[in-house]
Amino acid sequence: QVQLVESGGGLVQAGGSLRLSCAASGSILTINTMGWYRQAPGKQRELVAFIPRRSSPTYADSVKGRFSIWRDNAKNTVYLQMNSLKPEDTAVYYCNAYSASAPANYWGRGTQVTVSS
Repeated sequence: QVQLVESGGGLVQAGGSLRLSCAASGSILTINTMGWYRQAPGKQRELVAFIPRRSSPTYADSVKGRFSIWRDNAKNTVYLQMNSLKPEDTAVYYCNAYSASAPANYWGRGTQVTVSS
């Protein structure tokens, strides 16, 4: 089992920045990919970005050039730096970890990001 705890959400004006963090604990050696998803009211959960343990990250088109994801494997933490935020980025952001050996997807409880216009 893997437990994920997110932090860093909040309220910010359009054009501002926020950094999300997600700390993993438990069977962390089984984790291959970590990432972030988001879900806005009335919409499906969508991928924001993910990063494999030893490969380059992948971003949704809607956040390319504005968001950056990286992971600190020593701290078992993944980060999401969000710049130039837009009102349409408003959503609950969920941390995700994928274990190929399980196989299993693990989710955090989510953190609210609200961008005011």
